[in-house]
Amino acid sequence: MKIHDIKVRKILDSRGNATIEVELATSIFPLFRAQIPSGASTGSREAKVFNFSEAHAAVQWIRAQMKGKSFSSLVALDEFLLRLDGSTNKNKIGGNVALGISMAGAKALAYAKKIEVWELLREEFFPEKFVPKTPFLFANLINGGAHATGNLDIQEYMVVVKPQKGIEEAVESIVRFYRQLGKRLGERFQKLLLPIGDEGGYAAPFTANEEPLEILQKQIVEDRFENLGIAIDAAASYFWRGGEYEFGGQALDSAALQKTYLRFLQRIPSLFSIEDPFAEHDRESFQKFATQAKNVWIVGDDLTTTRPDLIQQYADARCINAVIIKPNQVGTITETCRAIKTARERNLKIIVSHRSGETDDHFIVHVAKASNADGVKFGAPVNERAGKYNELLRIYED
Repeated sequence: MKIHDIKVRKILDSRGNATIEVELATSIFPLFRAQIPSGASTGSREAKVFNFSEAHAAVQWIRAQMKGKSFSSLVALDEFLLRLDGSTNKNKIGGNVALGISMAGAKALAYAKKIEVWELLREEFFPEKFVPKTPFLFANLINGGAHATGNLDIQEYMVVVKPQKGIEEAVESIVRFYRQLGKRLGERFQKLLLPIGDEGGYAAPFTANEEPLEILQKQIVEDRFENLGIAIDAAASYFWRGGEYEFGGQALDSAALQKTYLRFLQRIPSLFSIEDPFAEHDRESFQKFATQAKNVWIVGDDLTTTRPDLIQQYADARCINAVIIKPNQVGTITETCRAIKTARERNLKIIVSHRSGETDDHFIVHVAKASNADGVKFGAPVNERAGKYNELLRIYED
């Protein structure tokens, strides 16, 4: 694959905010495009995000270095980008720019081989044999924190499908639960039209952080959703304030916040996964919580930011047993897949995730399929998120 040209344009994400689309012209086919999402709640160690003017300047420079060069693999393409940048967080070329070129390059290479993108990724990064599985579906159905305007400190209240009969049944379960939840919340709050958060979940006027958990638990039991569980993304860095956590209208130290989570786990039988329960720098609290919360997925996101070195560090320290994978946190697909391999080597659960500001690009579904991920996290099955569920139905249907 020879690079003929690289362009970048400004587009809108699902929140109406500016993001970028990278366009790659190659010797294989006229154009391959990649759209890059953006996050609202971000870890401090994520790759640097360039605004459009910065991205445009970076692409002009990268174009001069890459035009006319040929690449036979995605690893070769990404390694070239990494050498051009030379930093740990893409200060020189921008993580979003690097990811756009990497994603578009993967699409071009897959087209050249007449295979799906997930097949290319599996061939390059995950050639080992494994038994294919349908991933757990994490759907953020009640939005709080940075994803909504309301009283909830917890950022995401997710319903999780544990597939029993394949992907179609799993997606149908999420859709049915989401619709029934909307009816129940509408009756509860006497609203014909409920507010919707960044990820398509309901942003109703709850008064306590535990209230959505109780509602989700009640619906699971009463409507006999036997294949569903509950997960939360606390995004605790969001409510960390100068040495304490501002949670539920109170200032809590780490020990008190841990007791709160343990109470949630005791009172909500379906709750099995807690993401970012503490701020990203509060390593000791992660470790303590891991010894107390048995049979619970303790998930790193802001803590690990899809970086192989951080995943290794916090897994070895027994802070987490699961990890979020977001390609735009690290900058290239090669680094993303290396992060997954690092997590696999340490027996962590893998959850491939969207961002709050999404695009129409479904690349992350292919990352999940290629790596045989344990879970995928797409938000509510409506609006711009529906496309990812549709891609899931396509490539997991066998």
